[in-house]
Amino acid sequence: MNKETIGQEFRALQLFICNELERVDGTGKFSEDAWDRTEGGGGKTRTIRNGSVIEKGGVAFSEVYGPVSDEMKSQLKMEGNQFYATGVSIVLHPNNPHVPIIHMNVRYFELDNGIHWFGGGIDLTPHYVVQEQAVLFHQKLRSVCNKYDESFYPKFKEWADEYFYLPHRGETRGVGGIFFDHLNNHFQLNKEQLFRFCVDLGESFPFLYEEQVNWGKNKAVSESEKQWMNYRRARYAEFNLAFDRGTKFGLYSGGRTESILMSMPPVAEWEYDYQPDPESPEGKTLAYLKEKHTYL
Repeated sequence: MNKETIGQEFRALQLFICNELERVDGTGKFSEDAWDRTEGGGGKTRTIRNGSVIEKGGVAFSEVYGPVSDEMKSQLKMEGNQFYATGVSIVLHPNNPHVPIIHMNVRYFELDNGIHWFGGGIDLTPHYVVQEQAVLFHQKLRSVCNKYDESFYPKFKEWADEYFYLPHRGETRGVGGIFFDHLNNHFQLNKEQLFRFCVDLGESFPFLYEEQVNWGKNKAVSESEKQWMNYRRARYAEFNLAFDRGTKFGLYSGGRTESILMSMPPVAEWEYDYQPDPESPEGKTLAYLKEKHTYL
């Protein structure tokens, strides 16, 4: 399996996910923005806004290549002279605080020295944590993982707990999910099997999200709940700008800024030293995110 085939299938995955998300949303439609990278490659950024469920969302495909710059070597700790990278990245911000924010990405990276790997992950960021929703999400992720290796879910869940964490806040970004990186000959799976795992995860994405949407999309929303959603969106923005590896890679590799920052919420709020009532739903969600949890 060569890099061109992987790129083609990731592009097909992007289109599949967009079609399914339009079905889930009901009214929203994706528009596409094609872009080129001066150093080599480009991408297709597909965005949706003001739908029945999704206030702002994006499903981005990129396929970039070229010289490994000194900045990339320094910031990303990589060796080699030429690189190739392709992947699909998704972030959806709903318009109802009872529907969670969701993220997923799958990616492939190759250097001219023969080093290559797969990476990716999916995580759920509720505005209000509902234990049953989180359990359902993790059950479905385990089912996808178990088709390839039963050690995937516990290991990747642990990596997600470590990765999707805001150390300056002392809290997790949400209820976690799975995260993996630099997978090549791990777990006795070959290159094609690891790729198939990435595609399977991607094809599962819209159906995982549909379950979360159906759980909360019809719930009534108060102004205070809307404001809390904006506080939670601010936490999401903090993580992506300060810690997300994909964001950093895109910026340091000369990627397209608009596509890289597609993950930012449409509106977010930072209120100085905001402290919700500990007994309120907001206070309980915040306390929940400061603890580690096992869902299965």
